[in-house]
Amino acid sequence: MLDPRTPVLVGVGQVTNRPNPDQPAPTRPHPFALMADACRLAAADAAGSRGHRLLGRAGSLAMVGGLGWRLPNGPRWVAGELGIDPADLAVSAIGGNMPLTLLHRAAGMIALGELDVAVVCGAECFFTRRALGAQQGLGAGGDLGEPAGWPSQDPDEIPTPHLVGTNRSPVTPAELACGVTLPVDAYPLLEHSLRAARGWSPADHRARMGTRWAGFSEVAAANPYAWLPERHSPEQIVEPGPNNRMIALPYPKMCTANIFVDQSSALICCSVAAARDARVPEDRWIFPLGGAEAHDHWFLSERVALHSSPAMEIAGQRALALAGVGVDDLSAVDLYSCFPVVVEMATAALGLDAAGSSPRPLTVTGGLTFFGGPGNNYVTHAVASLAERLRSTPSSVGLASGLGWYATKHAFAVFASRPPAHAGAPFRCDDVQRDVDALPRQAVDDDATGAVTVETYTVVYDRQTRPHHGIAVCRTPGGTRTWAAVTHPDSLAAIAERDSDFVGTAGTLGADRQLTFG
Repeated sequence: MLDPRTPVLVGVGQVTNRPNPDQPAPTRPHPFALMADACRLAAADAAGSRGHRLLGRAGSLAMVGGLGWRLPNGPRWVAGELGIDPADLAVSAIGGNMPLTLLHRAAGMIALGELDVAVVCGAECFFTRRALGAQQGLGAGGDLGEPAGWPSQDPDEIPTPHLVGTNRSPVTPAELACGVTLPVDAYPLLEHSLRAARGWSPADHRARMGTRWAGFSEVAAANPYAWLPERHSPEQIVEPGPNNRMIALPYPKMCTANIFVDQSSALICCSVAAARDARVPEDRWIFPLGGAEAHDHWFLSERVALHSSPAMEIAGQRALALAGVGVDDLSAVDLYSCFPVVVEMATAALGLDAAGSSPRPLTVTGGLTFFGGPGNNYVTHAVASLAERLRSTPSSVGLASGLGWYATKHAFAVFASRPPAHAGAPFRCDDVQRDVDALPRQAVDDDATGAVTVETYTVVYDRQTRPHHGIAVCRTPGGTRTWAAVTHPDSLAAIAERDSDFVGTAGTLGADRQLTFG
């Protein structure tokens, strides 16, 4: 007998509005219109012609925080477009973990009897935003400013939605001063650290990245919602070229998340009682079995090892334990994949294969390079795709992971096409932050000078594929960590050599934070 408060995912909807020469930028839908469309699709997916009645019962509409829009209360706009009036309107903080946080929140409120029906949705239209920006002269590259024709609201007349999570800077002043301003500045540092820890040469490492990402592209090629539904060879992915320029060592463009997409997705979660009342067929029910969340020590400087994630391991294993399953029980997996290193860290944390020979693909979408990386909202698409996969296989179990900032914030969720096997609460998600906070922190000296050893590094390239600047994480003779910039032409040229390995190389750090060699 199922507790009538047991949360079930009953409806999923996805929209991908690819480039179309017959659809000029000013006529392309904005992100809020795409969200409304995804919500309608999710309602129809759940209950067919009765889906709008189910949507009308939504007591919560929670929206993944946008990077490419600034509407003061996006949930209110979408609710008005749908003709519904949820009492709870919420927007998440920044982070690719937030879709799972919002879904965990919704499932928890349903399990407590605070809600019957909840909607989680999100969208980005960076492709259209950039095109409109270029036409309207809004900033370099056309990707700045608010496009004309998109919805507007007067913040003085619109109530503020509830903020789920907190927005906090991901970097220390020292990290920022040495060039860590974007994800593509930070993740290469983790990537080189992983390579060194695994004992791989740069060439070995490229081959592994290419093989892994080629497998992701195969999944995307079969996904009707993928932005780039094409197979790519490992060589196409890791070898720089006119259409695959170097971004930051060791990443050419095809090893990075693609934010310039127009994509939206929506999930409808409700109680078993509400699903039965709406006559949602039981073979469409997907059960959230358990979840867990935590963040690693917030700043990269504080983490003892840059190639692994204790928070991933603790939260991932806890989510599996709450679900009462092990990794061998998972028939479908979607690991967050903004950069290759994140997948490797997650496979190690979960005990999945880390060498690329897993019998199960590690994505159900194709990943953030090939499926698309719509800002913070990728995982809502992953859960929608996972639900469709689980529905096709009775009693199957799947896992999705989400990640925010610089491998900082982590969330894991386990789903199944069968009810929970364990007795007790209808749903449980654990915050395991206390366990992570108890772990050691790395000693840091932001003012260190003199002799240092390179722990990890990267080179960031300009749009003409010229090395622009380098970033190095170093260790002092006493073992403390410190940060350095590399702009001296000779030093920059040296570390930009793709087949050179500067991990473990001795250098000299000046008072200006510049690192030189020799």
